[in-house]
Amino acid sequence: MAMAAAAASIASCSVLVPVPRSGPVVNRPAAEQPVQVPRTVADSLRVAPAGDTAPKPRPVATSSVVNVTPAEVVTEATRVFGPLPSNAAVDSVAGGPGGPGGPGGPVWDMDVRSYEGRERVERYVRIFSSSAKAPFAKSLQRQSYYAPLISAKLRAGGLPEDLTYLALIESWYDPHAYSSAAAVGMWQFMTRTARGVGLRVDWWIDERRDPVRSTEGAVRMLRGLRAQFGGSLYLAAAAYNGGDGRVSRGLALHRSDMAGVEGEDRFFALSEYNYLRPQTRDYVPKLIAAALVGKEPARYGVTFDPVAPFTYDSVRVGGSVPVAAVATVTGATISQMRELNPHLLRGMTPPGESRWVRVPVGTAANFEEKFAALEPDERAAFSSVQSKKGQSMSSIAKKHGLSAKQLGWYNPKVTRLRSGNLAAGQRILVPTKQAVSAAFDVPDPSIEKYSKRGKSSAKKASAKKKAPAKLPAHRKKPSAKR
Repeated sequence: MAMAAAAASIASCSVLVPVPRSGPVVNRPAAEQPVQVPRTVADSLRVAPAGDTAPKPRPVATSSVVNVTPAEVVTEATRVFGPLPSNAAVDSVAGGPGGPGGPGGPVWDMDVRSYEGRERVERYVRIFSSSAKAPFAKSLQRQSYYAPLISAKLRAGGLPEDLTYLALIESWYDPHAYSSAAAVGMWQFMTRTARGVGLRVDWWIDERRDPVRSTEGAVRMLRGLRAQFGGSLYLAAAAYNGGDGRVSRGLALHRSDMAGVEGEDRFFALSEYNYLRPQTRDYVPKLIAAALVGKEPARYGVTFDPVAPFTYDSVRVGGSVPVAAVATVTGATISQMRELNPHLLRGMTPPGESRWVRVPVGTAANFEEKFAALEPDERAAFSSVQSKKGQSMSSIAKKHGLSAKQLGWYNPKVTRLRSGNLAAGQRILVPTKQAVSAAFDVPDPSIEKYSKRGKSSAKKASAKKKAPAKLPAHRKKPSAKR
């Protein structure tokens, strides 16, 4: 996967000159630099499909790129990221870090070989290559979409790029995945933890669903946990799943029993004492098994169709701008805009603040001029009315061709009477149909644990997003960190 990070830099290492920030302008903040990989390079990271049955995801626009040689890739990667580890350049060009194309077979930048023969690792290898083969294949397809982004962020954070498989076992790389403990997104953050690593989670924006920002948050958290546990990647992973407090207490409790145990062996030694919860004891074996099958899918009979990687440009717009208006200006579809901006929950930028909005690569040219040419009602995400005596959310919604639920997405703090009607004199935001068209039907982001009723609603919302199959034997529970 070092290849992905290197190739990403080739396609997006230009420097943009800042422009005035009044009105919608085309630019990219530092955190929003595009991650871009030529299709030919992305294909080289994957095993050629045989009898592919995985459904093709919605297409994402990409820019044309100039063909480059492996030597040019290595040169550019070294310039941007510094010297590569020994043999990394050759391995990455062959198909990721020690990918299937490498002459010596796959290698990893985390210790996989030492533990591949353990019973729990072998068990999950069997699961991923048999009963869970279909969702695992689909997750590898998603991996080809997100891997360049994730690998670049991990490498920049000083972490092994093979930690990308942690996102696989967390969510199958699904930005809209959720758990019964209200953990959300590709990296499965709970609200409090997400905010603790710098992610924004509120009624309008949920960066747990944003593949870019959530990956940055996961890198920040994993880097801290790794330092906390003396450089052990697997103890850090266990703490990511089960909480650092439990792992620390377990190590303290069994300090004398584990005397002389060093390195990554410490996780496996600790797991033998049954102090960790079952899902945490299985977490690292799952990670290792996912890396084993993911690096050599053909060996395990897993086939999939790689897709073009996650790429984008960004434009800046003011507050209360519907995503659909940006789609109109750029020529993007609503589906493309939702896929690039899954964190904009209400299909619009939050009221009163400007935001960067992602658009397909190559569609941002002359955005400011084109946006200004839209009719005022096309640039508006909502109008407002004042509630009257006897009105309810349902009656107002019906009058404007909306459902009560859709109206509620834009009015989270309305005051209701005991009768269920609205208190008179309140300002009610009535969204336009174009704003609603790009919104997401998701539970309240502030919830820390779903009730049975809330969980049912979450399932219905997730089903509309075609959520991935449940990971085997991986039931989430709330913890201090997760």
